[in-house]
Amino acid sequence: MPLQHSLLIEVKQAAHKGRGVFARQPIQAGDEIERVPVIVIPRESVLAGALQGGLADYCFVWDDNTVAVALGYGSLYNHSYEPNARYDDVAPRTKVYRALRDIQPGEEITVNYNGTPEDRSDVGFPVV
Repeated sequence: MPLQHSLLIEVKQAAHKGRGVFARQPIQAGDEIERVPVIVIPRESVLAGALQGGLADYCFVWDDNTVAVALGYGSLYNHSYEPNARYDDVAPRTKVYRALRDIQPGEEITVNYNGTPEDRSDVGFPVV
């Protein structure tokens, strides 16, 4: 399936969080928000400091030896324990973001970094 960027969303400053992804128009529960390719890189590249202070802030754990960056706006969604969206792996190195409930224009779109919307496990940083 070809990848095409979504006109549903935009990136803006999110209060106390840096950048975030926001709805540009109404998004209905179940709608696909964005489908993004993922780039996988060796974990030691981040740990060695090669990516510190920049790209490392947008990486997430892929497996024991690698981390990944979701292209599109995929690595810019902020975490919430009460998310209005979720992400799923839908193909090798492809994620899709979907609305869990209706999202209004101007509303920030958040996901639970633990993968499951109900998962309250620690994410390794203070949650705003």
